[in-house]
Amino acid sequence: MALITLRRNLCHLPDFRIHGAVAALKNQPVNHVHKAAKAHLCPLLFSQQSSPFRVRFHHSCCKKFHSENGNDLHPVGEPMFSQVHDWDRQGENTENVDEERFYRRLSSFTSSAEVLGFISTLATLPDAVAARALQWICEMEKKDGNSRLPKEILENNIFKALCFRFEQEPSRLSNTDIVTALQALSLLHVDPQSGLLVSLVAECQSRLRKGGLEVHNLCILGESLIKLQGPGCTTLEVILCQLQGENLEKFTPEDIVALYRMFQACPGKVEQLQTFLNQVNNYSLSVVSNLSPKLISQMLNALVALDQTRALPLIIKLGKYAVRHIPNFTNEELKKVLEAFIYFGHTDRFFTKALEQHVSALCPSLNPEIVSKIMEYCSRRLILSKPILDAAAEIFVCQSEKFSPSQISELIEPFGKLNYLPPNASALFRKLENTLFTDFNHFPPKILLKLLHSCLLIERHPVNFMAKIFSPYFLQQLQDVEIKLDEEGFVLPLTVNEDVHKRIALCIDGPKRFCFNSKNLLGKEAVKQRHLRLLGYQVVQIPYHEVEMLKSRPELVEYLQRKLFSQNDEVQR
Repeated sequence: MALITLRRNLCHLPDFRIHGAVAALKNQPVNHVHKAAKAHLCPLLFSQQSSPFRVRFHHSCCKKFHSENGNDLHPVGEPMFSQVHDWDRQGENTENVDEERFYRRLSSFTSSAEVLGFISTLATLPDAVAARALQWICEMEKKDGNSRLPKEILENNIFKALCFRFEQEPSRLSNTDIVTALQALSLLHVDPQSGLLVSLVAECQSRLRKGGLEVHNLCILGESLIKLQGPGCTTLEVILCQLQGENLEKFTPEDIVALYRMFQACPGKVEQLQTFLNQVNNYSLSVVSNLSPKLISQMLNALVALDQTRALPLIIKLGKYAVRHIPNFTNEELKKVLEAFIYFGHTDRFFTKALEQHVSALCPSLNPEIVSKIMEYCSRRLILSKPILDAAAEIFVCQSEKFSPSQISELIEPFGKLNYLPPNASALFRKLENTLFTDFNHFPPKILLKLLHSCLLIERHPVNFMAKIFSPYFLQQLQDVEIKLDEEGFVLPLTVNEDVHKRIALCIDGPKRFCFNSKNLLGKEAVKQRHLRLLGYQVVQIPYHEVEMLKSRPELVEYLQRKLFSQNDEVQR
């Protein structure tokens, strides 16, 4: 009777069911059952320790049981198999679980606890459903800002049962189920040496060597391994090699974007895979119309990271379809789209029109980060969009305190560059001046100069800030290098401000300070040097084309000494 009771309670524990446990119990004495269960159950080895499974035995030996058919044992007077959680395997009574219905229910949950509570009520739990539940739990925890699974999830017996199932019998899982489980765990910082991950990765590698993974699963596996082991993992090379041998028509739009993300994660491999990437770029033209806003944003972001300047037909087509999705992009997605168009120099009047409608509809509540990025796009592409500029001015007046110094500069600069004053110009520049008075020291010098130069271009002269801008301290912060000499020509420490006989401003001019393929300084660089001379500095220019001719360090030292101290000799003479 005790054996019958024990078998029933072990088989119908609310937390888990061990495959084959009933058969094992038939062949072992009662006093070995607890030892066998304890040995078989291993704790889930995440980065933070969790307690092992607890097997609770109900002391119901005194209850009377009867068997109607010789098999179905249950207490007299109790409902049979109430709240069963033994989770039959896939293929065993799966008709009792409507997977599509489960997925619909899953998408309605807002917390991991709701998911775990729901699956604890299921009589059967196929592997596909278990894998999707694990993925959904990890996605929700990641969305909530967690970098690791919370302790209450790790210690939840239903969650442990899910993970235990994947760890102990990965060979029984389908390709889709095993990569889905691995993808779920890669979302959070799970210890790569945990028993669960070691088991799943080993099984995936085994199937990969046998060539048994389909395209979609290869893409998921590749991304998951990058997150878990980094872009240098050797398995990734095998995955990319197999993907190169596949017909691109087998790739779904999601697979294509996943492929781009893999390339983006390992830029060191791009050069050797450029031929394959060119093929992907060409094929992607045929899938753009089926991409979601999120996938369009991700593809453009990857193209920027991979410097695919030759893929202009793809950029143009992505821009065409991005027009339709502007209201549906998140701020972060729209930001990546704009960054890509800035990077590739892409302009589309239909995109600009849709952007105007979007900004006008959300003004004045639009996020400062996206406002500054939209203004940067207009500035870099020389787009005089009065609706956008007017809306940006209104947003700044309403919520200036939310803008960072760099965002303020990006918002104001287009007004000067495009020579445009908004209708609320008085309120805009009054707000800007108040902000500068309050937070002047928080503005990096170069950002501040760009900002005030933009004001000057539209005759909003920054007279109240001229003394601060041309102070020696401010100029030193710009990194124009200063050398101080005493009356005898010796170099003084930078902190010394007394007995300074001569100040030398060292201008180290790289290629970007000259006209293209020319030794002619750009206008703004020439103005800077004239201003330094007016302030009393002896300007010494170190142009890149002179330095590049030097072949050794001694030659460089001699060159600098000649540049600097030849002028000192003239002073002494």
